[in-house]
Amino acid sequence: MQESVQLAGLILAAGNSTRMGADKAMLPWPPSQAGAADAPRQTLLSAALSAFAPFTRMTVVVAGKNAESVAGAVAAHGAHLARNPAPENGQFSSLQIGLHAAVHGGCNAAMITPVDCPPLSPAALEHLYYGFLAALSADIWAVIPEHEGRHGHPLLAGPGLVEQFLAAPITGNAREILHRHASRVLYLAVREPLVKSGLNTPEEYEASVRRTAPEP
Repeated sequence: MQESVQLAGLILAAGNSTRMGADKAMLPWPPSQAGAADAPRQTLLSAALSAFAPFTRMTVVVAGKNAESVAGAVAAHGAHLARNPAPENGQFSSLQIGLHAAVHGGCNAAMITPVDCPPLSPAALEHLYYGFLAALSADIWAVIPEHEGRHGHPLLAGPGLVEQFLAAPITGNAREILHRHASRVLYLAVREPLVKSGLNTPEEYEASVRRTAPEP
């Protein structure tokens, strides 16, 4: 019998944002639009929290030195804040901390994204979510979005992959684990472009803003 899936959202936000020069979690998103001056200010973090909410039982945000600055947004969305005391150990350490928090909260699967990857549209996330549920019955462990040969986030990890991530040493690498179990990974096409490695510099952020700006 297939194990019942309890899906957590997991947002990795513990990086120091050194190349960006500002906390990426708190960058405005979506880009400001004319006539929207009175709209609530959204950030990459709050956008991801809102995007994940319809599909997940709980959401965990893993923060580092920025824990105090993101705590308000996390609480406002009813999410759980987990702190990585040593983010210098790398993103995989944050992944494990977040997964431990999710498992402790009763979840056995996760929708995972770095905070600096702008969330996909509700339609794309719904497509991934139902594709993931169907894939699990075919012994697939993970679903990854794909657009024109480019892979991105979120990664939807089933119970089998969550176990592999948690069993690995803190020096592990998510990409290597996925490659090791490539036959259990499904790449699912989505219609919108993907940010593969996140927004790491002001130039990358501004370029993404321009790509998503509405036509005049």
